[in-house]
Amino acid sequence: MAIKVGDKLPDAKFMTPGADGPAPISSDDVFKGKRVALFAVPGAFTPTCSAKHLPGFKQHAADLKAKGVDTIACVSVNDVFVMKAWAADQGIGDDILMLADGSGDFTRAIGLEMDASRFGMGSRSQRYSLIAKDGVVEQLNIEQGGEFRVSSAEYLLEHL
Repeated sequence: MAIKVGDKLPDAKFMTPGADGPAPISSDDVFKGKRVALFAVPGAFTPTCSAKHLPGFKQHAADLKAKGVDTIACVSVNDVFVMKAWAADQGIGDDILMLADGSGDFTRAIGLEMDASRFGMGSRSQRYSLIAKDGVVEQLNIEQGGEFRVSSAEYLLEHL
């Protein structure tokens, strides 16, 4: 069953690119005591994710922070090296925390996995965005298959 507004995000371990190489980070490290805008993409370097989704959050990072968001994070079922390369390719810097959910454990735990085998990608995350305050979901925007509308930074901003 998919996570919903009012639910607490599950305990999870991610990997994130760090200055000294890949570093583990827990869901508590990401969410505890913070208001976080989290968005998920089916895959780094994929067309919509690279042309619209990640760039939109980079473009609107200051706007989100002005509306009370402490951290902006991107999660994908990719390994940490792919997430690092994608962040570098997109010029992300420190604007967005890149979270590798390499085995898809977090994605499965919140019930938002999808089967992208027909695209040669295996199990991936659905495209979504959410706002969590201290790890509790305040807003959740899940895309229908193949769409990019409600998970955008612009949509999230309009509803903050």
